Amino acid sequence: MSYFFQLVVSGVVVGSIYSLAALGFVLIYKSSRVINFAHGQIIAVGCFITYSLTVWAHVPIYLSFILGAMITYFLSMSVERIFLRRLIGEPIISVIMVTIGLASVIDGLVYMTPFGGGNYSFPKFLPEAPIMLGEVSISWTQLVGVIVTLILIGGFSWFFKSSTIGISMRAVADDQLASMSVGVSIPKVFGLAWACAGLSAAAAGIIIGNITGLNFATMKGIGIAVFPVVILGGLDSILGAVIGGIIIGLLQQFAGGYLDGSFGLAGTSEVLPYVFLLIILLFKPHGLFGTHEIERV
Repeated sequence: MSYFFQLVVSGVVVGSIYSLAALGFVLIYKSSRVINFAHGQIIAVGCFITYSLTVWAHVPIYLSFILGAMITYFLSMSVERIFLRRLIGEPIISVIMVTIGLASVIDGLVYMTPFGGGNYSFPKFLPEAPIMLGEVSISWTQLVGVIVTLILIGGFSWFFKSSTIGISMRAVADDQLASMSVGVSIPKVFGLAWACAGLSAAAAGIIIGNITGLNFATMKGIGIAVFPVVILGGLDSILGAVIGGIIIGLLQQFAGGYLDGSFGLAGTSEVLPYVFLLIILLFKPHGLFGTHEIERV
């Protein structure tokens, strides 16, 4: 029984990190109806910026986490301003293709640096002895990661539901022309959405880097790994990102612990989330919490 609860704890930890990583997709889609295929690269860049500040610039590690997230915030805002702002009003597929090209450009730039092919790790700054809950253990890094994830997701949820800017972003996603008619600045909303997505991506990258280490190929792969989370929860739902992340995290841990481990069925932990996703989409095509829009003509 303790093995089962250990898998549950691991699944919640993994799922919460997936939720935070998926949040960047949701923030951009919620305001602009665009899927950012360069999100995994931004996660990796945010993590490596923080690592550079910590190890090479000798910035205290807690301060480097904040600085790394803020630098990625402004970096993502700059990417939107330079590459995507001119595409406002253009077909969505044009913007999506730009994000795919942007992912390739970031890949090339990172592979020109030492981070392209090496493995790195953050200095230890938390107690190494795990926290024991009966026979179930959780590391301090995992616990802090879950807490930070909950704080950020709660903050973004409040931002979208209660703040004037957040409501403006939701209005832009529903109808850009109507939003402009009441004075909402579409370019500013898009820039802020990308900046917030960069902030959440950096936070996810920092947490993942502290738990698993830093490897560019692995880090950027998170952007693809969270796609089932985003689709399952609903592309425009922050709550969906949270629930979807927990579900996928639990499925992966149970499949890896029981099917891969006990029955020797290798690879089920990677396949099972997609099988579950396909089954859910048969009954809920917009995801568990996605908005079903009805257009009248």
